[in-house]
Amino acid sequence: MQIAIKVVVGLIALLLLVMAFNLMFDPADSALGFNVTPIGIDGLSTLRADLGGMFLASAVLLVLGLVQQKAQWFYAVAILMGLIALGRLIGFVLDGGPSDVTLPAFIVELVFVAILTFAGLKLTADS
Repeated sequence: MQIAIKVVVGLIALLLLVMAFNLMFDPADSALGFNVTPIGIDGLSTLRADLGGMFLASAVLLVLGLVQQKAQWFYAVAILMGLIALGRLIGFVLDGGPSDVTLPAFIVELVFVAILTFAGLKLTADS
């Protein structure tokens, strides 16, 4: 079970890392996947820094959790993903519901919260 959890957390970290690098090195193209249009260099910078930085930080935190065997790193990313999901939920209420892009992203974020919380609990229980 421990190996399966580590593999799944590692795959999440890899996905977040790929998203971070795409946002940092090709923000205009990556923005299309988020249905966002950057305006000038300020918009590109925001995609690189805010979105790319958040995804990169999340990937680094998950790798730290895997290497150091410390659950708090998994919880930190679970909190980030949970707050991102909360932002989407607020958008669903204020903007008239989810779209074909936001609903799947919301579900993935909630699944990540569940997986990372479970992984942290399992790591703590087995220590």
